[in-house]
Amino acid sequence: MKKHNFSAGPSILPQEVLQQASQAVIDYNNEGLSLIEISHRSKAFVDIMEQARALVIELLGLEGKGYKALFLQGGASTQFLMTAMNLLETKAGYVNTGAWSGKAIKEAQKVGNIVEIASSSDANFNYIPKGFEVPSDLDYLHITSNNTIFGTQFKSFPTTSVPLVCDMSSDIFSRAIDYSKFDLIYAGAQKNMGPAGTTLVVVKEDILGKVTRNIPSILDYQKHIGAGSMFNTPPVFAVYTSMLTLEWLKKEGGLEAIEKENEKKATLMYSEIDLNPLFKGFAATEDRSPMNATFNLVNENLKETFDTMLKEAGISGVNGHRSVGGYRASMYNALPLASVQALVEVMSELENKA
Repeated sequence: MKKHNFSAGPSILPQEVLQQASQAVIDYNNEGLSLIEISHRSKAFVDIMEQARALVIELLGLEGKGYKALFLQGGASTQFLMTAMNLLETKAGYVNTGAWSGKAIKEAQKVGNIVEIASSSDANFNYIPKGFEVPSDLDYLHITSNNTIFGTQFKSFPTTSVPLVCDMSSDIFSRAIDYSKFDLIYAGAQKNMGPAGTTLVVVKEDILGKVTRNIPSILDYQKHIGAGSMFNTPPVFAVYTSMLTLEWLKKEGGLEAIEKENEKKATLMYSEIDLNPLFKGFAATEDRSPMNATFNLVNENLKETFDTMLKEAGISGVNGHRSVGGYRASMYNALPLASVQALVEVMSELENKA
């Protein structure tokens, strides 16, 4: 039985994408070679890379606006450092909304002067700070759009006179917004785009080349742009599978269509959390993430029963992050509404039993 996969990452991918990717591992395009054993310099893979990068720009509505898409290695954690290496000259501002933005701050501090503009640490990151002032003398402002551990999401974004940098690892391609508000976006593939192994970077070229430091080549965005995202051997399988997922997303109707589906899933999930007296949500209502619904049992004595019921229903990956506990339902693009319905049915059944 195929399980209902609520894993926070690596996470669910569309079934048709898994079918195509698995076939390519055996034999890519009937060429008698596996995708993962062909040269990354071959026309076959160069075409894959170019298609993947083009789809990113198209789906985000950034065509003709001066942006380049890169597929890099090292995870989003490497981007904590790379953004600072490429953009930080004097001082940068960060909004601290959870574990990942905290790690981004820590890495950037190794490069230069970092100012924490706002934080929700006073309430264990259960909300998104609002109404904060953004100094005009920053080299850039960094935010994390969606917080997987705590289940919060920026619904609107700061208006700034400085470049806006965003870690979108867990909600990239999930909603239709004006992506040209951002000067640099990065996102690990393994939540909403593909398998673990590659990280997407979308950068407006005119913000680069302004720092005076000597940037190591492997950390230099301009070097990667100049090499067409092929400066070193790329993560071939992860890029190919990401390309397939982007093609699937385009076929499904793009960001406007997928946002509507994500809203249906989130509405169903949060309605059950609010109406079922056995559960309580963690995140502030106005900041709830449609990607990651975090919640707890009111009575922890029911945990064993609930966990058993989840297992019997084929529901996987709903345990909360180890740092906070509780439960977390990650509802990324590829998760069908039927899976959310299955989870809600178990929660409702628990109420009937209690």
